[in-house]
Amino acid sequence: MVIHSKWMQAAGAAFACLSMFALTGCSAPEKPAESGEAKPDATATAGPKPKIAVSIPTATHGWTAGVVYWAEKMAKDLAGDADITVVAAESPQDQATKLETMATQGYDALVVLSFEPAQVTPVIKANRDSFGYIVSVDRGLTEPIADVWLRGDNKEFGKLAGEFMAEKLGGKGNILVFRGIPSPIDNDRVEGFQGVMKNYPDIKILDMQHGDWNRDKAFTVAQNLLVKHPQVDAIWASDDDMALGIEKALQGAGRDKNIWMVGGAGMKDVVKRIMENDPLYPATVTYSPKMIADAIQRCVDDLKAGKKSTGKQEDVVLPIEIVLPANAEKHYFPDAAY
Repeated sequence: MVIHSKWMQAAGAAFACLSMFALTGCSAPEKPAESGEAKPDATATAGPKPKIAVSIPTATHGWTAGVVYWAEKMAKDLAGDADITVVAAESPQDQATKLETMATQGYDALVVLSFEPAQVTPVIKANRDSFGYIVSVDRGLTEPIADVWLRGDNKEFGKLAGEFMAEKLGGKGNILVFRGIPSPIDNDRVEGFQGVMKNYPDIKILDMQHGDWNRDKAFTVAQNLLVKHPQVDAIWASDDDMALGIEKALQGAGRDKNIWMVGGAGMKDVVKRIMENDPLYPATVTYSPKMIADAIQRCVDDLKAGKKSTGKQEDVVLPIEIVLPANAEKHYFPDAAY
């Protein structure tokens, strides 16, 4: 069954009140004005606010905690424009199950950040008409069935980190690379990074391991790599959460004074360290969880403008920046969760 929001336009004050009484609580129409009396304006009654479902992973690590923060903030900030329900999932299967339920609840639009696109996409595809207008965020879907795909430029993410590190190393040195969760996002980041490093034959990547964008996992991996590699000049953490776990391992090994790192995503704790010129954190790369807020705002704006699903996906790529002491302040959100 196709579920659409009924945007009602009144053809007169009496019709508007009777049609919208259950939604607006308006009173019965006034009696017609007597001869010589001023007639009331026959203004149209506003329609109901659109209902938007926001499906996101729960706070499994710092970045997704930031996603939850920004999603819930937007639900409050935009309450006057839309009824926004934020539903967090504990796992890919949990997200798929919750999406099946949401498809029966009469939403006008869906904003979704997939836990795992391969598990989420079939559910959304099967209920495509029920969700109405769809904005996909970050990881996207395995098929172009959303109306808007809003994402970061992950190849640029890796490229900017690689360029900064190559320059700071003077084109020579030993580095370690910490990858995220095996995924297209991680692949793109590493491809961008390696595309730079192939131009610097004197920079040696000693090891490349997955830290899964997780602080504890990165800590454990770093402990092993620091034992294995006694001479390391710099580390591409590729994620600020992982960078903090690696820092703990560096401190435990007594090697936090002669190694520096470049992380990613713009965690407020790391951005603050950059602002303070901490030598361990000379830079990071933006990939803010605030993108969920951008996606929700885009969805609300499109619905207000009367946009409908067209069957053609629009790809919106957010800019990526290198965060340095000179520009760190504009990327610092002290009240955010991340």
